[in-house]
Amino acid sequence: MVGGEAAAAVEELVSGVRQAADFAEQFRSYSESEKQWKARMEFILRHLPDFRDPPDGGGRLDQLLSLSMVWANHLFLGCSYNKDLLDKVMEMADGIEVEDLPQFTTRSELMKKHQS
Repeated sequence: MVGGEAAAAVEELVSGVRQAADFAEQFRSYSESEKQWKARMEFILRHLPDFRDPPDGGGRLDQLLSLSMVWANHLFLGCSYNKDLLDKVMEMADGIEVEDLPQFTTRSELMKKHQS
């Protein structure tokens, strides 16, 4: 029966998504708002398959978590980082939509305004 197979496939997919979300939940910082966490969790889940730790270790998951924090800190707190690093995390986050982001003015922008 095709309908039963499709339903089973959907249930398996939903179950996999729940397991991935439950796995990611352990990496939530106590200071993250729900909005920040949802965005960062989407970043993590999107790239988790590419950053699974190999059997010999290697810290790939730690690298992904670090990249997710760089992205979130830049987006929500206005932190600045090396251009290459920011380019990488912004590319990785392409397509993740976050509403009502705070607006930040950089030190360089403030200095330019002050000098004018």
